[in-house]
Amino acid sequence: MSSQKYSRRAFIRKNGLGGLGLLAASSLLSNTIIDGTNIKGRPAILDGSAIRKGKTWPDWPIWNPETDSSRIDAVLKSGVWSRATVVSEFEKKWAETVGARRCVTVVNGTNALTVALNQLGVTVGDEVLVPPYTFIGTIVAIINNGAMPVFVDTNRETFQIDVSKIEAKITSRTKAILPVHVLGLPADMSAIMTIARKHNLFVIEDACQAPLAEINNQQVGTFGNAGCYSFQNSKNLPVGEGGAIVSNNENFIDKCYSYHNFGYPYGSVTGAPDAGALRQGNKLRWTEYQAAIGLAQLVRFQEQTNLRNTNAAYLRSKIESLPGIIPYKLSPGVTRPTFHLFAFRYQKEAFGGLSRTGFINALNAEGIPASAGYTPLNTQPYLSEVFQSSLYKKVYPKKMLNIQSYNSNNHCPENDILCNEEAVWMFQNLLLGNRSDMDDIAAAIEKTHANAEQIKKSIG
Repeated sequence: MSSQKYSRRAFIRKNGLGGLGLLAASSLLSNTIIDGTNIKGRPAILDGSAIRKGKTWPDWPIWNPETDSSRIDAVLKSGVWSRATVVSEFEKKWAETVGARRCVTVVNGTNALTVALNQLGVTVGDEVLVPPYTFIGTIVAIINNGAMPVFVDTNRETFQIDVSKIEAKITSRTKAILPVHVLGLPADMSAIMTIARKHNLFVIEDACQAPLAEINNQQVGTFGNAGCYSFQNSKNLPVGEGGAIVSNNENFIDKCYSYHNFGYPYGSVTGAPDAGALRQGNKLRWTEYQAAIGLAQLVRFQEQTNLRNTNAAYLRSKIESLPGIIPYKLSPGVTRPTFHLFAFRYQKEAFGGLSRTGFINALNAEGIPASAGYTPLNTQPYLSEVFQSSLYKKVYPKKMLNIQSYNSNNHCPENDILCNEEAVWMFQNLLLGNRSDMDDIAAAIEKTHANAEQIKKSIG
């Protein structure tokens, strides 16, 4: 089905991404038939028949009007659309869901991180250690507080921050570590918390892609001083836009609540000017209808997470032995991943030199949406622009703002390989399919492997 193309841009647009061993050696693959599909058949990218011809993937986001609309209808009819009791109900249920004492919602995940850093006192002149393999919102939160992002290289096996390289990046300016549980796979929080305690650093967990993920049966987002989540349209619990901060520290959450409500004290009537502002604040409140959407999504959240995990484990078992395909490796102690994205590393040498772009295009043609994922965040032009701002020029030494020196000090070679050569993503809605759908993904990879040299000769 040559007309079925999935460019990376189209894949990201469709799924709202802003900010995812086979059974025989390669010599045997030419004779393999999976579910009646001869993988030796002509590849779809070369005008052959696509494996997924006429099939569709589960839609995302999911909305069932018969069961989901009643809460929104009630909110709309009430005339109370600004933050009130429905938002508070969601906050209580979200805290319970992720195993935290308290929660406050804000307008998006980026602002959840921004507020958490702010209320922990991370400010101009401070440094925050952060991985380069994440969505740019993680870095925006650091910059919005006038702090300096310091990049720690990626462990290519786990796609997470390389904990063995954290301590070498700590200086007298370091104030916090901001690990990202990217793809829905937990970072090594045991090692990170040990380092943080040793150096008296705050830890803010970016769990935007990983709600319900666990390490030693404790949920990510509850190890550090704060955990931050996103409910953007692509996320595993979608609301459209939205974010949340959780913590077991009552005083900290009271401060976050105050900040998100103009600086008024916690418990004051929303927007009541006679309360008197206690601190510099902002207006980052959720609406009641956002909370109603979130509560409807929560009903099926656990079931969806379990299905993704089951399908991810099955799919991994189908592809892990194929030469040139290296699935994700879980960090120590992980008892539950959650798979915002299903990711593996691609080695073109095992595919006759077929480029990663060619491999992804071949999968797309077979009806398997795939993407190359992130580009390196530590070398993009936005940093140079930030360093030329009057604030950064006043606060930081000139040497720190020299972009060539900064790039040298923040060089992340393993991350460059992952971003530029290896990573392949599949979005989480694919994992909401059935076992036959997972077989199709594996078959498409096998078919591409079996025909890799022919594809390379034809498309370059």
